[in-house]
Amino acid sequence: MSKYEEGLKIIEERFGNNKDNFISLATIDIEPSADGNPRPVVRDVDAYYEDGVFYVVTYAKTKKMLQIEQNKEVAFSANFDWFSGNGIGENLGWVLDPKNAELRTKLRTVFAEWYDYANNEKDKNCCILAIRITRGTVIKDHGAVRYNMDFVNKIETSEGKII
Repeated sequence: MSKYEEGLKIIEERFGNNKDNFISLATIDIEPSADGNPRPVVRDVDAYYEDGVFYVVTYAKTKKMLQIEQNKEVAFSANFDWFSGNGIGENLGWVLDPKNAELRTKLRTVFAEWYDYANNEKDKNCCILAIRITRGTVIKDHGAVRYNMDFVNKIETSEGKII
């Protein structure tokens, strides 16, 4: 098994298997900082993980979705689970769109405890955000083992690099 495959196995164990994961999601604000530089914005979200993608149910008019519309590059950190990286954010559209039916069923199951309380599916702005991981670092044994992963080329690589 390659180091990349070992890393994927750890990620699947920690975040897969129909878990409601809490991740911090960073985007770039539409408005620059006072000195004119891009300004990162971070917030915590509930996310479902499957095959290199985190899925989030959200609202299309939130700042995060408007920011992703302008700049699809995002960063994430899985709170206290030693996994962080970068990805591409994509609005998959309305949760009730027939193309989202299978994924919606999974999301409703994983987020069952709070899904109906937090979401109004009748509103066409209730959407699914896909965070397609491009690069990630997963750590085990308090840093003794580190996997730097290029999800695009499906290999282990130098920290922070995509080949």
